[in-house]
Amino acid sequence: MSSYKKNAFTYATIVAVGGFIFGLDAALISGTVNFITEEFSLNPLQLGFVVGAPSIGVLLALFFAGSACNYLGRKKTLQIIAALYLVSAVSSALAPSYWALVAARFLGGLAFSSISVASMYIGEIAPPKWRGKLVSMTQINIVLGLSAAYFINYLIIQFTNSDVSWVDNLGLRENTWRWMLGSEILPALIWLTLLYFIPRSPSWLMFNGKTEEAKNTLRKIIPEDEVTLNIQEMQNSMDISEQDHSIVSQLKQIFSKPMRVTFIIATTIAIAQQSTGINAILFYAPTVFEQIGGGSDAAFMQSIWIGLTSVVFTILGLLLVDKLGRRPLIIWGMVWIILSLGLCFYGFNSARYTINNNAIVELNEINNPERLNAIVGVEYDSDISFKKALEETLGEVDARNHESVLIQKAAKINAILILIGILSFIAAFHFSVGPVMWVLFSEIFPISIRGIAIPFFTLLTSIVSSMVQVFFPKQLATFGISNTLLFYAITVAIGLVILYKYLIETKGLTIEEIQLKLQNK
Repeated sequence: MSSYKKNAFTYATIVAVGGFIFGLDAALISGTVNFITEEFSLNPLQLGFVVGAPSIGVLLALFFAGSACNYLGRKKTLQIIAALYLVSAVSSALAPSYWALVAARFLGGLAFSSISVASMYIGEIAPPKWRGKLVSMTQINIVLGLSAAYFINYLIIQFTNSDVSWVDNLGLRENTWRWMLGSEILPALIWLTLLYFIPRSPSWLMFNGKTEEAKNTLRKIIPEDEVTLNIQEMQNSMDISEQDHSIVSQLKQIFSKPMRVTFIIATTIAIAQQSTGINAILFYAPTVFEQIGGGSDAAFMQSIWIGLTSVVFTILGLLLVDKLGRRPLIIWGMVWIILSLGLCFYGFNSARYTINNNAIVELNEINNPERLNAIVGVEYDSDISFKKALEETLGEVDARNHESVLIQKAAKINAILILIGILSFIAAFHFSVGPVMWVLFSEIFPISIRGIAIPFFTLLTSIVSSMVQVFFPKQLATFGISNTLLFYAITVAIGLVILYKYLIETKGLTIEEIQLKLQNK
């Protein structure tokens, strides 16, 4: 491999590590749900806020990410983001109260803009034929981070259930959730260090009139005979755009008539990606698996399967994104997502819940389990009606704290069918709209507005993501798991219809060629 190819790959890899930190930060909380709910006596909405706090924080960050990328540069913005991850991890692990934990996680959410900024940077240093693969590296790192988080949580749980002396010496048993969240500290520190070794983006340098420095950076990542042509293409792209580089001017361009098709594509995929409910599954993975009736330990183990499936199909999508193209992966991937969610809906909707006398005898975890005698032998046709009966007999606190074991005892459910449906959904997402959205975002905006456009549409997808995360526990308690998944499937179907009409193929094209194709759509 030539030196410029090695450099492009190295810089992209370093920046893509931000995806690993994002995935780690996002999924570690899934293992802490029961612990923090019990320690801080949280109701479903409070739980939703602590889990979804980062997605709310990123909404604020994305208002400033575009300006930071334009005025400070992509590199410095990434360094600030890495520092925020580090501070958030330390603060979360040491949080003395519920609101301190919410604040610490909100601070981490300010760093969640790492995904959009990383995609922007990699898209600007990657050769056109490599762009799909290199931008998708961020998504691969996200799923590696998710997998690492699920494995770390599972490992910590196993240690707390052992009799090893060092577990007590380190306070692992008493501070289980703090160790889970604190495991992010070292990776965040490593990423912050590595970011000092990447160059500044050539597109940003051109945007700020630093032509010679842009040429020097390009010489590190493309052959010498292509440097002049790349400089000219970037200059032409800026010349045909507005000369006013203010935020207001760039926002006006996003909503302008020439950008109409681009706007429709970006808006639809930004909403549809998170409307799949992916972050409800990923961030509440053990909680979702507890609904199958396998118990807490099994739920943590099954969460690892989510991580492994994510990795395998993200890599597969990465290998095919520049061969099959963006449009086929998006369109057929969304069809796959809808079918998978439909399978999960059928499995949960056909479940029945009944507590029998033998189950009550075995319930050592609950004080005065005879309180359940009032519902012995009664069959409930949904998780909602069963949970409501538990609250009426045990009270809200006991019902919530022992929900997992009670569902395990009562559920008559096709667990294998639902597990297949969930893993199929995870595979479909990470094969298609998961990584390919970021590839599209790195391609469909002209240089003159991408510093604002990518954070703007990332803000949109983050708003949807925050709503999914914050309200999922409430949806679970109000509508039930089956109807919640059906709602996700319907919203994805609407997005599929729109993208089928407007989405163009962008593989193998330069950013300038993509602009012409979009304007002629």
